Formats: sequence, C-alpha cells, structure tokens
Amino acid sequence: MEAREALRSDVLAYMRRGARAPVEGEEFERLALRVFEYQFAENGPYRRFCERRAGTPDRVARWSEIPAIPTAAFKAAALVCGDAAEAEIVFRTSGTTTQGPEGRGAHYVRDLSLYAASALPNFQAHLLPDGARLRFLILGPSPAEVPDSSLAWMLERVRAEFGAPGSDYFIDARGLRRAELEDALAGSVAAGKPVTLLGTAAAFTNLLDALQEAGRRYTLPAGSRVMETGGFKGGGRAIPRAEFYARLIDGLGLSEFYCIAEYGMTEMCSQFYENVLRERAAGRSPALRYKVVPPWVRSQVVDPEGLEPVPLGQVGLLRHFDLANLDSVLAIQTDDLGVAGAEGFEVVGRAAGAELRGCSIAMDQWLSAQR
Repeated sequence: MEAREALRSDVLAYMRRGARAPVEGEEFERLALRVFEYQFAENGPYRRFCERRAGTPDRVARWSEIPAIPTAAFKAAALVCGDAAEAEIVFRTSGTTTQGPEGRGAHYVRDLSLYAASALPNFQAHLLPDGARLRFLILGPSPAEVPDSSLAWMLERVRAEFGAPGSDYFIDARGLRRAELEDALAGSVAAGKPVTLLGTAAAFTNLLDALQEAGRRYTLPAGSRVMETGGFKGGGRAIPRAEFYARLIDGLGLSEFYCIAEYGMTEMCSQFYENVLRERAAGRSPALRYKVVPPWVRSQVVDPEGLEPVPLGQVGLLRHFDLANLDSVLAIQTDDLGVAGAEGFEVVGRAAGAELRGCSIAMDQWLSAQR
C-alpha cells in the first residue's frame, strides 16, 4: 500500500504540471515502467497476459515495450489492481440492454482523483484556452441517467468546474429536449452571451436535422464553441466530417476554429482534443487539425498485422499508454484506425474485422493465458 501511494503521488505530481507542460521523455519512461511493474504485480489477469507474451518487468526496458491489452479484454475480466470491490466507480462501454453487463467492457476505477487530474486541465487547455466561463449546454444525459458512463462523468466534472450558472443537460430518458435547448440557444443570441455545446456527433445531428426540417438557424454570439465526440454517425448513416462541420457552422453560426472534436474511451482515464482552438488562442493559425496527446500519455500507430509501430503518415491501429490508468492497465491496444503526425494523431475510423489479425492474436493470447 505504501509503495502504491508513493507511485500515485509521483504520477499526480507529473500530471499536475498541466496539459501545456513540456513533454519530458525520461521522467515519463521512469514512471511508466514503475506503473507497469505495479500492475504486473497486482493485476492478475494482466500479469498472465504479459507472461504469455514474454513481456515481464525484467525484460521490458522502454515504455513502448509494455504489453498493450486489447480493449476487448475489458469484457472478459476485471482488469484492476487489487480488489475490484474497492473501485470508486465502474465505467462500462456502450451496448444494448440485451447484452447485459457481461456483454460490455468494464473499467474499474479505484481512484477518481486521477481521472479528474487528467480530465480537467486537458479540457480547459483545449476548450477554454481563452479563460472563458460560459454556460454549458450538454447534449447528453446526466450521470443520474447513465451512472456507468465515463463520458457522462467527465462532462459533469467539467460542467461543475468550468460551467457558468444555467449550465444544464438537454437529453433524458425521453430523448433530446429540443424545445428547451432551442430556448437556451435563442436566449444566448438575444443576450449576446456565447455558450459551449457539448455532446456526441449523433446528438448534434439529431438537433441539426430538426432545425433543418423546421427551417431555423441560429447565429450564436462570437466565442461560442462546440465539443463533439463519438464519430460521425447520425440516424444510422455515416456522415463525412467536412459535411458534419459545415452543418454545425451553418445551423449554429459557429466558427470552424471553435468546433473541437474529443476522442476518448471507457478503458482510458485520459482524453484527446483537437488543437485548433488552443492554437487560435495562442495567436497561431493551425494548418492541420490533429488530436493533442497530453504529456502524461504516449500514443502510437501500429500495423494491424504485426502490431509494430508504423512510420508517421501511415494508417494503422491506435495504441495508448496512459499514466492516469494507474490501477487498471497502462497500455491499451484499440481497434481505432489512426494516422500519426509530428505533433499528434488523427482518428480515421474503425478497423474492419478482417484487418484485426494482430489484435485477434493478442486477444487469443489473452484468453489462453486466463485458462
């Protein structure tokens, strides 16, 4: 317990330097290897997976060599250091009610202070880099509606920390509360007070479809902004990103520099945000959009077959190493396709099943190690 507390203290101190802190390679490496050693000792299912892959602490010398667990493994076992009953909260991946809890991935979070230490400064750096304090209009359900949603928990924390009075949720069990949301939008326009809208791309598409059908548009005050997440799908149809953003700009009167995509997942305590508003606030005109990797995270793009890192600019599967995942698994192998640049990465979709041979092998190793 004392060793864990010392490690937690060091990880928190590293994270509390902030989302704008210089990337410090050697210190991250030391912390990542210490976290891996702790997880290998205390997380039984993960230890067996590492042993099957010959990735044990005595053989791993670099953070990039730490065995990455497939996200599907979170459906198969409680990947937590210590007793799962001690988790402060269990976040579950989305899924149908017919699947039941056993059909959904579960992330046992023993220490929500680590989640907050990652989520709050990162959100502020990329959504509120100008120091604005705005009313938050959340196109999503509250944690009371979906208590096991990591997205709902994160949005509630940023609402409580940064939202101006009147910040509220506009989706409940009945769906989108469109009339109330439109009242809030109209009030923002009338008062000349900018707002922040936060939600999934699907929720925004629902709103934009309704506005288009009604023949209404809003021109929100300058400084209004959107955080969208969850991919470009609405009503079961795929929407090209350029079209989605064009509709946000047209329907809500936003600047393209104030439309920010967030990328996160249930299995990670950290999130990634686009660079454009942060760059704009610093007086720079970003030439490209990309997801910024927080200083306490490392991300790679790997080949779907061999799971080896690929050169910059080449499409592959995203893999993340998150220090905030202290009590679960640091290294996460996703099924998301991405491409890395010199300063960040972009998500380009989900891999088809036929392209996941490397992940399938890793999952086979995981399953055989648990027998």
